[in-house]
Amino acid sequence: MSPADKPAKRASNRLIDEKSPYLLQHAHNPVYWYPWGDEAFQKAKKEDKPIFLSIGYATCHWCHVMAHESFEDEEVAELLNKYFIAIKVDREERPDVDKIYMFVCQSLTGQGGWPLSIFMTPETKPFFAGTYFPKSGRLGLPGFMDVLTQIATMWQEDRANILKSSEAITSAIQPDSGSGSAVDAVREETLRKGYTQLARHFDPTWGGFGAAPKFPTPHHLTFLMRWHKRSGDSTGLDMVKKTLTAMRMGGVFDQIGFGFHRYSVDEKWLVPHFEKMLYDQALLGIAYVEAYQATGKLEFARVAREIFSYVMRDMTSPDGGFYCAEDADSEGKEGLFYLWTPQEVKKVLGGKPGDLFCRFYDINEAGNFEEGRSIPHMPVSLPAFAAREGMDPARLDSLLSDGRRKLLGVRKERIHPLQDDKILTSWNGLMIAALAKGDQALGNQEYGDAARRAAEFILKNLKAADGRLLRRYRQGEAALPGYLDDYAFLVWGLIELYEATFDVSYLEQAMALNETMLDMFWDKQGGGLYFTGKGNEPLITRSKEIYDGALPSGNSVAALNLLRLARLTGNVDLEKMSDQLTGAFATQVVDQPMAHTQLMIAIDFMIGPSKEIVVAGDPALEATQAMLGAIQRKFLPNKVLLLRPRGAEGKRLTSLSPFVEGMAPVDHQPTVYICEQYACQAPIRDMPQLESALR
Repeated sequence: MSPADKPAKRASNRLIDEKSPYLLQHAHNPVYWYPWGDEAFQKAKKEDKPIFLSIGYATCHWCHVMAHESFEDEEVAELLNKYFIAIKVDREERPDVDKIYMFVCQSLTGQGGWPLSIFMTPETKPFFAGTYFPKSGRLGLPGFMDVLTQIATMWQEDRANILKSSEAITSAIQPDSGSGSAVDAVREETLRKGYTQLARHFDPTWGGFGAAPKFPTPHHLTFLMRWHKRSGDSTGLDMVKKTLTAMRMGGVFDQIGFGFHRYSVDEKWLVPHFEKMLYDQALLGIAYVEAYQATGKLEFARVAREIFSYVMRDMTSPDGGFYCAEDADSEGKEGLFYLWTPQEVKKVLGGKPGDLFCRFYDINEAGNFEEGRSIPHMPVSLPAFAAREGMDPARLDSLLSDGRRKLLGVRKERIHPLQDDKILTSWNGLMIAALAKGDQALGNQEYGDAARRAAEFILKNLKAADGRLLRRYRQGEAALPGYLDDYAFLVWGLIELYEATFDVSYLEQAMALNETMLDMFWDKQGGGLYFTGKGNEPLITRSKEIYDGALPSGNSVAALNLLRLARLTGNVDLEKMSDQLTGAFATQVVDQPMAHTQLMIAIDFMIGPSKEIVVAGDPALEATQAMLGAIQRKFLPNKVLLLRPRGAEGKRLTSLSPFVEGMAPVDHQPTVYICEQYACQAPIRDMPQLESALR
């Protein structure tokens, strides 16, 4: 039982019947919380009260702080309960609600984040926004008690101005339905501009982009690898290598148990915000896999394996789905679970080995965090440290690995941070994609098997009989109609899973879900895809997003999915839709390509050259597997790969991809067919020929 589910002494509110760990954290607050829904809206209208909307998520540190300061406080609760109807929303369950009101907050205040605090009319029209408020004012922040009192007074005495503001704000956030042209957006010059903008923001000392706080933003890196392949300019690849190496050496990486924390509060990647999110593991896993393919450097393959081992160990449900996140806090303190003192290390490892371990990971008496505790990190690389100590690098690596295993065993006995054990379709789609890519590039079938189990779990438990997806699964209950991200990210995962396993059912599922997505989300007037579909709750506006932030946008992922599915099946209509999707956002993309690096990846594919590769042969033959492996290990981002076997599976594939029907083994030997930019080469039957063609 997770901490969110443990019974509390205090009486419960209406959140007690929810499944979200975040909502359950607040189920015993003295605040009379409602979940988002008609009951709360009708109550607000009946009692003529404004709504206070609080949005957060289970592993959000400042959400916990505001909860402890204000929502668990009787004095605050009395004000909220008397003058407002209070609604709690888990942003991971209801990203549609979160996106709308986060945009409001950013527009009104110039910044956003969680906890998100919105005041709005009973008709859900916002008029005041902020993020974290302390109970009482401090450090220039207004106190929550004062904010509540002032808004309650204004609601009674200056209602007309509040309503006027809410109407103006609601009108201002309505989307522009105009359609653009893809002509400008798909030029190579746009890709070059994106590279130039990233280079301008790159930190040459520590890697990453911009100043502190620093976020990983893996799609910046995967775009730069494609730019390097296209242009031959090594600078883009150097930025990738610098960033990935610096992050792995920093405290933003869990040096003991593996996996990445959310972001770094400093420019050195030393002090993280300690929560761990599934989507960060997935997107960074993809970046490290592709960096290994692009550079051949084994250290990048090793980091990818470390990420995957963490997810498979700590973030995977017994049924195969992947959990959302792990909290930053334990025992009421941020990061405590991950911190060490020299005494703790030496008690476990012994004096001399412990001293070596502490020196390598900079665990010292003064500490580099709070209360004299240290975040393990690598001030210098392992080869450099070994040279300084006069040690064999392999021997040092073995000693450090042994020490990490022992410390991990001890750490398991500590009080763990809360685990948010929701299973989200969208984030699982990303992790399926990452593991499937890991299977392809690293040749580890365990990753493909884990991706298969997750895909089967999602398709069994979060796909309705009518083919539509649901958003969230927890404790045996699947709920909430899926959003664009759920469809686009899962289709991405299924495409990668097909190219890892060549099980045609995954390609069939990808095509079917993609078709459902287009039917439910496509904007027939302006092009592109709305975030909410036909089955979602109507809100005060319907957003259509292309910005690639911590997560890539559903539109950006869908653009590349459409192109890949078009090439995998020969369906040119899907190519046309990708072009229309890109055109819908052309103006903003051309202006700021750096803000749309996942879409830049789709545009890179669109411009080409791209390859369709078909291997015709018996998958049981070693020669067939050797050819497939040679293709999968290489960095060929703008390719699609099909396996054309004989028999029933072959017929099943040709019904989906008719263009492969005439592609057969030559002289009973596995044969590779490569088409590039709508022109096909002569069949290839031996490995030297294949290696040459792939170069």
